[in-house]
Amino acid sequence: MQTVMFSETIFGPIHSRRLGTSLGVNLSPRDGKVCSFDCLYCEAGYNAQGAGTTGLPARDEVARLLEDKLKAMSAAGDRLDVITFSGNGEPTVNPDFPGIIDDTLRLRDKYYPAVKVSVLTNSTMLHSPAVVEALRKVDNAILKLDSAFEPTLRALDRPVSKNFTAEKVIGQLAAFGPKAIIQTMITRGSHEGTAIDNSTAAEVDALIEAYRLIKPREIMLYSLDRPTPETNLRKVPREELEAIAARITAATSIPVSVA
Repeated sequence: MQTVMFSETIFGPIHSRRLGTSLGVNLSPRDGKVCSFDCLYCEAGYNAQGAGTTGLPARDEVARLLEDKLKAMSAAGDRLDVITFSGNGEPTVNPDFPGIIDDTLRLRDKYYPAVKVSVLTNSTMLHSPAVVEALRKVDNAILKLDSAFEPTLRALDRPVSKNFTAEKVIGQLAAFGPKAIIQTMITRGSHEGTAIDNSTAAEVDALIEAYRLIKPREIMLYSLDRPTPETNLRKVPREELEAIAARITAATSIPVSVA
């Protein structure tokens, strides 16, 4: 079983296939996973591995570590394109998330004013006004929607809360506004004998209707790139992703990138 990917709160810089040279911020434990999804494709493994012992990093700790790193990188003349919140789980479940965003923007402006701040989120905390307000402050709020069909969403993303539904999150994404970037993982395979495929014509049609309602500024399509907990999932070829992207853009006029 995959285990946590990041043993530090501030990690990298690494090269992101979507964002460029990225300095990562992990608001989950350094030795465990805390997430409101339990995705079949999560590179950090299943939630069953546990939350570890280090706990969620506090606001003052994140600010201190981030400033130390940015200060050193700036002094060395290192290149940086983006500061990205990702890590070993869902960053927005950290109770200090809104304050951490404020600190990050302040430190970005001090050391790397041209750098973007991005948050990769599974969209489960959009019911929180404080989280939504913080996400609206960053340059790239990258919000997940893997399916507009409830059975597929629950099978692939496995949300922890029974209150999280496809209909509800699509409404919350639409309310977020045109600053949103929607990220969709396209994959196919099976889990415990149940087929899973969100690349079908029906799935794409439903996503198109959701994208039309949400009206994001951009859509990001991607497929598997690293080993996943469910080994029966398969990567969708890039040419197929590009065909789906072209179909989405033709139907919505929304730019779609493929990675």
